[in-house]
Amino acid sequence: MAEKARVLVVANKTALSEELRQAMLDRAGRGPTEFVLLVPATAHGAARVMDPYVEEGEIATQEKRALESLRAAGLDVVEGRLGDPDPLAAVEDELNLHGPYDEIIVSTLPTHLSKWLKLDLPHKVEGLTDKPVHHVVGHEVEAPA
Repeated sequence: MAEKARVLVVANKTALSEELRQAMLDRAGRGPTEFVLLVPATAHGAARVMDPYVEEGEIATQEKRALESLRAAGLDVVEGRLGDPDPLAAVEDELNLHGPYDEIIVSTLPTHLSKWLKLDLPHKVEGLTDKPVHHVVGHEVEAPA
């Protein structure tokens, strides 16, 4: 039996997107794969302005819903983790503390909406590892209440 590939998935606002789910299903279709979902703890919108400390509970809820959704799609998501609010620091911490990974998927919003693309996150993540980094453009999906 082939050993499972370990794939780190970095997502926040796109964690529930169909585009990310499909990219993960495509990767799983290439062979046994286990995924770890890393959600940098960045709050956004009015909640951040009103209460800068609200993010942990909100992001934890989003992470839990994303895990449930991805597992319901048949994906082997073994763990979900909240990371540093700085997405590059979150990935670096994850690689140092819980690596190695065979591949990394970075899921961002489209160019005109993505702060992560303005930071050039997919390319900066490539600089942290010699493993393949795949960039997926997704759309924000509001989690059902």
